[in-house]
Amino acid sequence: MSQRIGRTHWKRFAIGAVPTVIATAAVAVSMAQGALAASFSISGSDFKVSAGKLSGSGFGNYATVDVAKNGKHVPVSVSSIKDATIVDMCQSVPVDIPVLGTYTMSLKAGGEGTPVKAKDLYLDMTDLQAKKGTFNNVDIGVATGAMTKGQVNPKDHVDPNGYAQQADSVEIIDAHQTVWASSAGTFELSGLHMNIAAGRHDCF
Repeated sequence: MSQRIGRTHWKRFAIGAVPTVIATAAVAVSMAQGALAASFSISGSDFKVSAGKLSGSGFGNYATVDVAKNGKHVPVSVSSIKDATIVDMCQSVPVDIPVLGTYTMSLKAGGEGTPVKAKDLYLDMTDLQAKKGTFNNVDIGVATGAMTKGQVNPKDHVDPNGYAQQADSVEIIDAHQTVWASSAGTFELSGLHMNIAAGRHDCF
């Protein structure tokens, strides 16, 4: 079964179903703020990640709670993809530097016909907007501990009887997401460009 989800219907489907993969690239920049993974203390701020196209196999989605270093609890929707490719990826993180003011740390990769490749990706997020999402052989309402197509980050503490969803494969077009933490087994960034510049330069 294949299920297509547009901007409006996406919100009905899940708070943050697919973009796990997209923001795994966030690891490089988010390490500067401490947002490593759910089992670590995350930073006190989120970051933006966008992608022109995300394709992947072995998709899962479930809920957990991240804890910031200052003690703040952040409920997140974790999306996982076993194997993924990402085209035109962008990540932006605003940081406040004493005396100098606000700067933006940016990461871009996967352009010019060579996509980003990732394995065992996990994205802790609170919001996703996409032009279109297509899920193949999707199961909605499966128990977290019974997922066979997707997977749970072994570092996350979850209720095995909790709500989850999974699919054999997924494709997301024009994704915009708000992320708190990300991790990956391997992550290949083709055409990588990282920089920091004065002011706000969000990906979206």
